[in-house]
Amino acid sequence: MSLLSVRSVRVSGGIILTIAVLAIVGPWLSPHDHVSTDFNRLLLSPTLSGAHIFGTDDLGRDLFVRTMLGIRVTLLVAIVASLVSLVIGVAYGAIAGFVGGRVDATMMRFVDTLYALPFIFFVILLMVAFERNFLLIFVAIGAVNWLDMARIVRGQTLSLKEREFVAAARLTGVSTSRIILRHIAPNLIGIVIVYVTLTIPQAILVESFLSFLGLGVQEPQTSLGALVDAGVNLMEGATWALLIPAGLLALLLLCFNFLGDGLRDFFDARHSA
Repeated sequence: MSLLSVRSVRVSGGIILTIAVLAIVGPWLSPHDHVSTDFNRLLLSPTLSGAHIFGTDDLGRDLFVRTMLGIRVTLLVAIVASLVSLVIGVAYGAIAGFVGGRVDATMMRFVDTLYALPFIFFVILLMVAFERNFLLIFVAIGAVNWLDMARIVRGQTLSLKEREFVAAARLTGVSTSRIILRHIAPNLIGIVIVYVTLTIPQAILVESFLSFLGLGVQEPQTSLGALVDAGVNLMEGATWALLIPAGLLALLLLCFNFLGDGLRDFFDARHSA
């Protein structure tokens, strides 16, 4: 059974790849940029005339280029934030699960304490305290989005450390850090990949929510969340300014969730085989 034989992986992965490629190449193919304003073309509806296929906004800026830029920023923030949570969560969970005992209990009580905090407000506080720094968005989302990853990795590590190959490594005098890196971590790849694909939609939603509140990326940069926020103010006279970015945002979220489900089915099937 190959990965591409799973229909949800093939279809959702193809859609995500197509959107990502279009977001990279699309602005180069357009005669417009994302900052130029033209007060003679305010709120133009989508048309092939003038190459405004997504129309224009209330400042006369081309929405196609801005939407493609927004997809770039949204995907970049989501992927980097997910990688940050991946590194922290895998390292934390693997250490807690493998060492066990009081160390495990203390580390997991710390995770439980963080679970009790409303993390979205914590992110907002970070953004307010350290100003609206673009790089801080990556760190803020990733640094508070690792808790689920840590718990899942810990549970798998508790199971793996009882396996024969780990016992053999211990008997031969292999150090704890080397066992985690050489024997535990490689066997976590499947579940980690699945969970990362499910973490990306969470990061997209958080980034979109922050941008909707005006705490995300700032002009002249934009994201899908910022475009949805701008489209809400224009929806009475320019519904396309809301429907296009909102539709693409929903499509990306659906595709990542279907991709995660497909990867889970694939690894479950391979494991049972």
